[in-house]
Amino acid sequence: MCKLFSKYILIRGVFIAMPSHPSFVEKYLPYILIAPALGYMLFFIGYPLIQAIYLAFTKNGALSLENLDYLLHSPFSKFYEALTNTFLLVIVIIPIQVAIALGLAMLFNIKFKGRNVALYSIILPLTISDVAAGLIWYTMLSTNGFFNKLFINLGITSEPIYFFGYQFRQMEFLAIVITEIWRATAIVFVIVFAGLQMISQEHIEAAEVFGANVWQRLRYIVFPMLLPSLQAALIIRTLFAFQIFGVVWTLAGRDIPILAGEAYYEQVELKHQGVAAIYALVIAGISVAIGYLYIKLFKAKYLEAGT
Repeated sequence: MCKLFSKYILIRGVFIAMPSHPSFVEKYLPYILIAPALGYMLFFIGYPLIQAIYLAFTKNGALSLENLDYLLHSPFSKFYEALTNTFLLVIVIIPIQVAIALGLAMLFNIKFKGRNVALYSIILPLTISDVAAGLIWYTMLSTNGFFNKLFINLGITSEPIYFFGYQFRQMEFLAIVITEIWRATAIVFVIVFAGLQMISQEHIEAAEVFGANVWQRLRYIVFPMLLPSLQAALIIRTLFAFQIFGVVWTLAGRDIPILAGEAYYEQVELKHQGVAAIYALVIAGISVAIGYLYIKLFKAKYLEAGT
């Protein structure tokens, strides 16, 4: 009898013996639960990935490296320039957004009058598409736009500042950075702010009792416990940054080539499906590598475990 039953549960004052061997549902329940997510990934990620590899490295049904050769060596290809510009945008934009998001999260963690209104104002750009954001800032930064009129009226400049045009590519880059910071910082802020709300005040109060100053509380308590949220924010924002398209295409077109923009151009304008597929694979590969790096660098260290 002891071998057949290993657990007993109390139901209405009566101990009921439970079988030692799990039932079919109990045994396969985890697989049943993850089946929809697995099916989704196979259909919407796995199949397109296989199709992209097929388009990239075949021609007329046979294995071919012609598309790769065109991408790397053709004078009409802007792959290296697009790769450089995409990394530059990521390197410039992401740290600024994280710094701003952390500062705002710390500020809004303090309750003050008008806090909710200010919070909604910061989150508002999330409701605007990237193309719409590009058009808004294109209007404001144009020669007859809001900022040029403001600078001239204040006497800061005597003539308009030119932000757009091939000869002003550095200013176009600046316009893209400003637009992306305004549009997408809220993504990082929402995740970091939510993580900050989950940190128990008991830890901070205990540190205060032991004489920790503000910097020490931030460094040894708040930041380590915020790492999982920061990790998620960085992964999501970086993935979106490598896929940046609408803002750049609206503000600069091909003056500043980027990976997603060149993929669109090769696919839609030149009908080079294989080359566009390689661009897509490059973006996917970089995204996976950066995501793995973030997971390793920002691995959570739980204070309770002493690790």
